[in-house]
Amino acid sequence: MEAANPTGLATYAVEVLNAAGRGAGISNLVHVPLVPTLPPFGAFVAQATAQGVLISWQCPPTSGTRTGVKYLFRIYRRPESSAGPSRIAEIDATACAAGPGGLVPLSGQPSGAGTSAPEHEKNPSSFLDQTFEWENTYFYHGAVVSVVEAAGKPAVAVEGDDTPEVKVFAHDVFPPGVPSGLQAVFSGPGQQPFIDLIWAPVADTDLDGYNVYRQEEGGTPVKLSSEPVKIPAFRDARVVSGKTYFYSVSAVDLRGNESARSEETSESVP
Repeated sequence: MEAANPTGLATYAVEVLNAAGRGAGISNLVHVPLVPTLPPFGAFVAQATAQGVLISWQCPPTSGTRTGVKYLFRIYRRPESSAGPSRIAEIDATACAAGPGGLVPLSGQPSGAGTSAPEHEKNPSSFLDQTFEWENTYFYHGAVVSVVEAAGKPAVAVEGDDTPEVKVFAHDVFPPGVPSGLQAVFSGPGQQPFIDLIWAPVADTDLDGYNVYRQEEGGTPVKLSSEPVKIPAFRDARVVSGKTYFYSVSAVDLRGNESARSEETSESVP
């Protein structure tokens, strides 16, 4: 029946007969979609990256699709402390299910956002999970869903088998972005001399602040800020006339990961 009518429904009922062959009528009707399910996509992996947990999978090399059927790829996530998974993404996978080709996300982060899938995989597809919490363990799996849509009727969706579950410990060892655009400006006449520093803000969501470093000619960089500076600006009032100072800035996240220092800028005190 599936081969002859993959987009249709089979209707089942049960009737109980007595020894005389008489029955009280058939039971309620149960409608079962005949659309064949697809096997789960292969090479399902997940790994923590600086942008989030990158989930990737392999599109099948040959077609297994049916005309008139739409395919979705559902991705589920389960925290280690929870028994039940929750759906975090549902992606239009019709092109992927049909063979080589990319995917068009229906929800969540686009395929390849921030970080691409491994280059050695042929026709890779990926999803970037950015809704988790760092320093927690999660389990991910996916499933291909076959969807039959007919005008004037609700869509019928049949979910296939799950991919193997993969475990990810979201350990944040990734520093924030490196600050850029650092400028230093001296001010002094009529007041105590100081050098103002400004730079472009870093956009990382877990940013805690900035470390400011100063170096004198022939010396080594010394951190001026005892605590991370919360805004992209700093005033150095410990300057001496006749000296030139070299400054750089790094970014620090909430878990203490520090970026590389920015390009140096310098300013002289008359």
